[in-house]
Amino acid sequence: MRASAAVALALGLVFAGFGWLGPVSQAAVPQPDAGRTYHAAEDRSGRYSVPGLTWANAASITRDASFDGAVDGRVYAQPLYWRPENRAHGLVIVATETNHVYGLDAATGHPLWQRILGPPAPRSALPCGNINPLGITGTPVIDVQAGALYLDAMVDQQGSPHHLVFGIRLSDGAMLPGWPVDVEAALRDKGIRFSAAEQNQRGALALSGGRLYVPYGGHWGDCGDYHGMVAGFQLDPPGALGAWMTRAPKGGVWAPGGIASDGRSLFVATGNTEGAREWGDGEAIIRIPPDLHHSTSPRDYFTPSNWRELDRSDTDLGGTNPLPIDLPGTRPLILAMGKDGEAYLLDRENLGGIGHAIAVERAADDRIITSPAAYPVSGRIFVAFQSRAALCPGGGTGGLAAVAISGTPEPGITTAWCAALNGRGAPVVTTTNGKTEPIVWVAGAMGDERLHAFRGDSGQELLPARADLSIAGAAPFATILAAEDALYVAGDARLYAFRLRASPPPGTH
Repeated sequence: MRASAAVALALGLVFAGFGWLGPVSQAAVPQPDAGRTYHAAEDRSGRYSVPGLTWANAASITRDASFDGAVDGRVYAQPLYWRPENRAHGLVIVATETNHVYGLDAATGHPLWQRILGPPAPRSALPCGNINPLGITGTPVIDVQAGALYLDAMVDQQGSPHHLVFGIRLSDGAMLPGWPVDVEAALRDKGIRFSAAEQNQRGALALSGGRLYVPYGGHWGDCGDYHGMVAGFQLDPPGALGAWMTRAPKGGVWAPGGIASDGRSLFVATGNTEGAREWGDGEAIIRIPPDLHHSTSPRDYFTPSNWRELDRSDTDLGGTNPLPIDLPGTRPLILAMGKDGEAYLLDRENLGGIGHAIAVERAADDRIITSPAAYPVSGRIFVAFQSRAALCPGGGTGGLAAVAISGTPEPGITTAWCAALNGRGAPVVTTTNGKTEPIVWVAGAMGDERLHAFRGDSGQELLPARADLSIAGAAPFATILAAEDALYVAGDARLYAFRLRASPPPGTH
């Protein structure tokens, strides 16, 4: 995890009639509450149903100059969306590296409430890292029924950094009873070592079965004696349940998408371990049971046969979250993508152990560190991902690409299309009804700093370069959220809103 792996910043799409679809399948039905977790759903598909957004009118998106959206601090975590029953407009929830949490009016961008969780940790208080100050990095998660938000924040307490897990009431930002939980102290009571200063919390949190799961994975620079970990917490009363952790040192769970689920199992990707002569849970896709029991069965993990070389070269599998995929006529699948540019297709019921992937395809000549987005196209599932050197059919410029997952006659991976992209955003996709007119949206984070849209079937760009599409200061791995009638994009200390206008601007089609 020595390469920069800052978690996804907020690039949020918000449209009326949104819904989440998952796990990724051919014929899913839109469901509500897509804004409650990272990339729209527990499977991290990044797929939203937006009936009014088509290939023909995508070019009419423009920034809403009247939208406020000012926040304190840089935003790495994806904003979330919540709408109480008695409000015409919902709240966009924004969490920042200064440990500010906001409930912004989705229509105006004005804060309806804000909560300060304590001072963030300065870089000088940490053994390594590249975020200064360090506060909230991993994307929180919403419990819709309880009206609660759960998140991890690094809080400086008299010069000592502490990971605190918070529960916040969404209606007004008030702290819920019994929170926060000090992770280091709570796990120590369970006999589990956790060094808060050596751990960072970059991956998205998850709720499953009434429990909260939080991934941890070290800082940029891979310093200290940390282990990749998923900590579990009970919600009522608040407290730690225990933790799954890698046997070998390091092996962080740090991908922006964090923990993915197919509704039955939790899946994570781990990074490079250190000094492991025998495989010790690094460079792997791991199935984690709800009780966090550590399994060594090959059914519950996959690692490439060259895991030692991946360790040595820091080309770990841990930069991209696992992606559950379902296709008619074949077994349940999961897609993994590595910093070595390889894409691995796995049997979700039997991950295969060391080296036993169903299919392996080279997808890029550069690192893949992102959160992919998945959607159906003509009987296959396309998966869009960002990589500066994606392998393009017939040559051409990369930056953004899509691979096609087929189910028959045997499951396989092929490259579908490539598109030019100057930036390091993480894509999402919108469709009009779950499968029609897919549009891949991505921010040019740390690049041209503007919003991009591409036809999901071909990679044709739909948005021209215009000043009214700019995003200032988007963090690496910026990603997208859909709800209500606007596009929300978080830059440095600001959430931007983009909306459809009545007719396309001059010079567009």
